[in-house]
Amino acid sequence: MTLQEFLQHTAERKPLRGAEIGQFMNEMSDEARRITCQMNNAYHTPDEIRELLARLTGQPVPDTVRVFPPLYADFGKNIHLGENVFINDCCHFQDHGGITLGDGCQIGHGVVFATLNHGLAPEDRQTTYPAPIVLGRNVWVGANATILQGVTIGDNAVVAAGAVVTKDVATNTVVGGVPARLIHVIETKPETK
Repeated sequence: MTLQEFLQHTAERKPLRGAEIGQFMNEMSDEARRITCQMNNAYHTPDEIRELLARLTGQPVPDTVRVFPPLYADFGKNIHLGENVFINDCCHFQDHGGITLGDGCQIGHGVVFATLNHGLAPEDRQTTYPAPIVLGRNVWVGANATILQGVTIGDNAVVAAGAVVTKDVATNTVVGGVPARLIHVIETKPETK
């Protein structure tokens, strides 16, 4: 299996099962752990961190991205970072299903992005089901929040610290709790021309 075949497979939200897919996922996870161990076990300048992130993701990382390690990823090649993204320390990216952080996203300490879910039936428990997580522009995710598979968070939304987000979040809203629910609507100023 190639990376492109795997990414297409997950983009179509097809189940992840079988020896070929399992072997590919293990190999990619080993590579991601090697890179994140290098990132997490010594001091690196912001430029060096971005170079390691580019190796991890397999694509260029904007010069405006800032990450405070440690950062953990179990795949790496399905992470997409916009401009001016900040990721605080101890975040976990389970990115097999795809994680996109739009421009200006602010990610707090210890946030978990989980793009896989297991089959519920015992006989299906070894199968995982991917679905992407997509954050729009200027999303702020508070410390220790968990974002689950298939969730889209709209522009300017805020996820409160410790929230578990199981459903899409509307633009310009604040959600919190377990499971996360609407707490507040953010008033925005009209754009001027």
